Amino acid sequence: MEIQNPVSRNLPPLVLPEGTAVLSMKEDRALPDAETEVRKALEHPIGSDSLLDVALSKKKANARATACILVSDNTRPVPYKGGTGILMPIVRTLLQAGYGKDEILVLVATGMHKPMSEGELRAILDEEVFNLGLRIENHEPSNPDLLTFVGKTSRGTRAVIDSRYMKADLKIATGLVESHFMAGASGGRKAICPGIIGEESTYVFHGPELMAHPMATDLVIDGNPVHEESLAVAKLAGMDFLVNVTLNGNFEITGVFAGDMELAHRAAVAKIRDAVSIDIDRKYDIVVTHGGYVGINHYQTAKCAVAAMGALKKGGYLVVISDLKDRKGIVGSPNYRTTLALLHLLGPERFLDLITSKDWTFLPEQWQVQQWAKVFSLIGEDHMYYYAPQLGDEDFSLLPGRNAGSLQGVTGFREAVCAAIEDVKRRTNMQNPAICYLSDGPYAIPVLI
Repeated sequence: MEIQNPVSRNLPPLVLPEGTAVLSMKEDRALPDAETEVRKALEHPIGSDSLLDVALSKKKANARATACILVSDNTRPVPYKGGTGILMPIVRTLLQAGYGKDEILVLVATGMHKPMSEGELRAILDEEVFNLGLRIENHEPSNPDLLTFVGKTSRGTRAVIDSRYMKADLKIATGLVESHFMAGASGGRKAICPGIIGEESTYVFHGPELMAHPMATDLVIDGNPVHEESLAVAKLAGMDFLVNVTLNGNFEITGVFAGDMELAHRAAVAKIRDAVSIDIDRKYDIVVTHGGYVGINHYQTAKCAVAAMGALKKGGYLVVISDLKDRKGIVGSPNYRTTLALLHLLGPERFLDLITSKDWTFLPEQWQVQQWAKVFSLIGEDHMYYYAPQLGDEDFSLLPGRNAGSLQGVTGFREAVCAAIEDVKRRTNMQNPAICYLSDGPYAIPVLI
């Protein structure tokens, strides 16, 4: 059976064995008039006065009031451009409220990701933002001159926040709400934490204890300590107005949720919980998945692997394909590569013992490696086949899993999937393994009923 190639419609389709279960999210229709719905959400938000009224109140209190708008980086397909983009309606509202162009800052909430170049920014932000001459700047998590300590959470996180955001009179956050394998869901409070926190603030928020908690998983926010800590930090920083969207598999807007940071976010989470959960009545010997839009490097493709766990049998096999387009590094940062190599060398059990020991020095981005450790605790490292055209055998000397690109006859995504499945059959002597394909990659969550 042929399946549309998830990497690009222009590439040859994938070929899967007949009988493969194709698991997809429920159809979530795009808003028929997203542009109007964005405007309505700003005018009639959830648990808040309209954005215009909030902006005017800040100007009334201080005629020289400034505004900061947090935007996501290019690892999230947030619609910021064109007629259905959410950024320019916010900017126009601020201009209407009397904010000068030099009083509005667009701050890219990169978290611990690398800063975006002007070319990358122009690729995701509406051209009118540049034509207006608005300031667009990257968060710098390791620059102490641009960070402000705002307090401690009950768990002990030192909330160190981007000073430019803290100095703004009007604080606005934007983003996408989708399932998140640690925080339950993206969006909302995550624009602040981890979006604009300092590096030291990650030590508790992304610490191994919180990451290992059973409630730190997809679609769970109540009782999820990662969500709770993110929210606690965000409350210390403050947020005057939130604008979040939900998208379907075609990246079309299915909902706009604006207003109060908590109430609007909860409404969006309720929306995606129904849309992205896939009820399954069995688990599979082989699961084939892909990195999706977010899978620009090895670091980000952990998300699709963790999402696939819900469909994988204990000791099953995972086939991951992704197109690693991150010009700053197709694997990830030095910290990520270092801890990933440790996982590869030690195995998941010894790796987890190491990072939870009192002698371990916390490394930023070790949390993503801890997520890989969850996967390999379920299936074993050598049970994952990974294919990205940018990776070769030399890369896999320190990467976990098997390089599907090294299998005989592999010249692209199509051949990699076929070869990996055939290799599993050869290794296991299974003639008719139960196979499923997760067509939505990291965005859909299989749930055993």
